[in-house]
Amino acid sequence: MFVSPPSLPRIISIIFFAFLAISGLYFARQFLIPLAISALLAMLLLPISRWLEARGLNRIIAGIFCVLLLLSILAGMLFLLSWQASGISENIVQIGIRLEAIGNDLRQFIADHLGITAEKQTEWIKNQNSGNHNSAIGMAGTLLSSVMSIVVKTILVFVYLFLFLVSRSHLKQFILMLVPQSEMKETEKIISDAGKVSQKYISGLGIMIVVLWIMYGIGFSIVGVESALFFAVLCGLLEIVPFIGNLTGTTLTALMVISQGGSNGMLIGVIFTYLFVQFVQTYVLEPLVVGSEVNINPLFTIIVIVLMEIVWGVAGMILAIPMLGIVKIICDHVSPLKPYGFLIGKERSAKNSIKNR
Repeated sequence: MFVSPPSLPRIISIIFFAFLAISGLYFARQFLIPLAISALLAMLLLPISRWLEARGLNRIIAGIFCVLLLLSILAGMLFLLSWQASGISENIVQIGIRLEAIGNDLRQFIADHLGITAEKQTEWIKNQNSGNHNSAIGMAGTLLSSVMSIVVKTILVFVYLFLFLVSRSHLKQFILMLVPQSEMKETEKIISDAGKVSQKYISGLGIMIVVLWIMYGIGFSIVGVESALFFAVLCGLLEIVPFIGNLTGTTLTALMVISQGGSNGMLIGVIFTYLFVQFVQTYVLEPLVVGSEVNINPLFTIIVIVLMEIVWGVAGMILAIPMLGIVKIICDHVSPLKPYGFLIGKERSAKNSIKNR
C-alpha cells in the first residue's frame, strides 16, 4: 500500500506536457522535419568530417565534401532505379494489356457471383471518373505544389546539414553553458552517446540495405521476376520505413508479377523470398550490423512509429527509432527520468545474441 497517493497535479502536468509536446511536433512539422533529418545525417557524417579535418582540411571544406559525398550516394541510387525502371517501361504495353485482361476477368467474376452485370459496373466506373475529372486541374495544382515543397525541403536539409557540421562546436558549447559545472562531464557523455546511437543505427541501416539488395536480387532472379534488380533495390530502399516498407516493396513486386502474367509458382517464390529475407534480417543482420545500440523495447518501438506517422507522416516513421534511441540515452543519464529510460528499453535478462533471438 502506498504511503501517500500519487500527486494528481503531477500526473496532470505530465499529461499536459505530453499533449503540448505532441501538438508542437505536429504544428511545427514543416520546420522540424528537415531540421531533424539534417541533424541525424550530420551525426552520421561527423566521423568523416573529423577525419578530413585531422588531415589538414578546413572545417568548411570538409563540410562541403561530406555534403557532396551524400549527394553522390543519393544520385547513384536514383540512377540505379531509373536505369532499371527503363526495362519496365519497355514492357509497359504488355503490362497494360495484362492488367486489362485481369480487370475483365474480375468484372466477369463479379457478374457471375454477385449478379452485377458488366455494363452496370462500367457505368459506375464512368460516373466515378466523371466526378474526378472536374477536379483534375485542382489535383494537378496540388501535385505541383507537393513537388515544389519536396524540392525546397531537400535543399533545406543539405543547407542545415552543412551548417550543423560547420557549427557543431558552437552548438555543443551552447548546450554545456546551460548546465551547471558539476554536470558538464555527464552532459558531454550524453551528447557523445546520442551521436553514437544515431551513427550506429543509420550506418547499420545503410549496410543492411545493401545486403538486402543482394539477397532480394538473387531471390527474385531465381524466381524469374522481370527487372529483378529494380524490385530488389526498391525493397531494400523501402527498408528505411520500419515494418511497413519491406512489406510494401514485396507487395508491389507480387502485383507486378501478376500483371506480367507470372505463374502461381513465381508468386509463391516472391513470397518465400520475402519470408526468407525477413528471417535473415531479423535474426542475423540486425543483431550483427545494427547491434544493441538502439536498445528499445519492441512495444514502444511500434507505439512511437505509429505516433510519429500520425504526427510527421512517413518522415516520422523513418525518424522514430533513432529519435527514441536519443530520448532513451537522455533518460538513462538523468536521475528523475531513469524509470522512463527503463520502461523504453529492453528487459535486462534478454540477450541480444543470435542464438537467444
